[in-house]
Amino acid sequence: MAIKKFKPTTPSMRYRTVVDFAEITTDKPCKSLTKGKKRISGRGSNGRITMRRRGGGHKKLLRLVDFKRDKHDIEAKVATVEYDPNRSARIALLHYTDGEKRYILWPVGLNVGDRVLSGETAKVKVGCTLPLSKIPMGTIIHNIELTPGKGGQLVRAAGCGAQITAKSGGYCVIRLRSGEERRVLENCYATIGQVGNVDHFNTTDGKAGVTRHKGRRPKVRGVVMNPVDHPHGGGEGKSGQGNPHPVSPTGVLAKGYKTRKKHKYSDRLIMKKRGGKK
Repeated sequence: MAIKKFKPTTPSMRYRTVVDFAEITTDKPCKSLTKGKKRISGRGSNGRITMRRRGGGHKKLLRLVDFKRDKHDIEAKVATVEYDPNRSARIALLHYTDGEKRYILWPVGLNVGDRVLSGETAKVKVGCTLPLSKIPMGTIIHNIELTPGKGGQLVRAAGCGAQITAKSGGYCVIRLRSGEERRVLENCYATIGQVGNVDHFNTTDGKAGVTRHKGRRPKVRGVVMNPVDHPHGGGEGKSGQGNPHPVSPTGVLAKGYKTRKKHKYSDRLIMKKRGGKK
């Protein structure tokens, strides 16, 4: 993997960089593992916009990725490494010995032709999935379960990796990339290795059109709106109505206001937060 630069044929292309597709082995997905993806454009279950500035973008085909890795003790061979438009990571197609095919997240170091296994009898090598109790401390892992059997929920983005730092009382202490340390049950499964496409966050879009292709629409400041549209709107010139603190269109404080619910169930499992507080 490497960063690809473009010749400055236009002002927007002068700074544009992308990750090359050297690891990609095919440009066509497995048809049986794809389905149509409905566009919700930032709308909730009642059809109203709950997240602003979403919509448009390129049409995407959804890949069905196996986050559970619940085909235990059945060996699989890596057939292809593919691009997935729905996530920053790459995906790998597995051919199981019983004939079934599944997509998984592609970790660094997993090559076409390698064989992987899931279950308690699997070896500690890249691409294999084991319970946390069977993984040695210090091992880099990803796709970590929080509830046994639910499937991986943590560490799934490109370049991410977590580390097991301690084991005690039926729990493992996981250090996440953000610096957070949390306890996870030992019988939860995780996959060995670091998620691939490490240079994803080192790229530069270079122009607004790239952002629009991703489905992100322009952002308009509240102070240039009308009072009916935003609390900061209205007034003569650049007034901003004298609001002491920035707020959202609904009046919620926009900077520094904590929205996490108090006494959340998972708080008791967090040993060290991202900010360094215990």
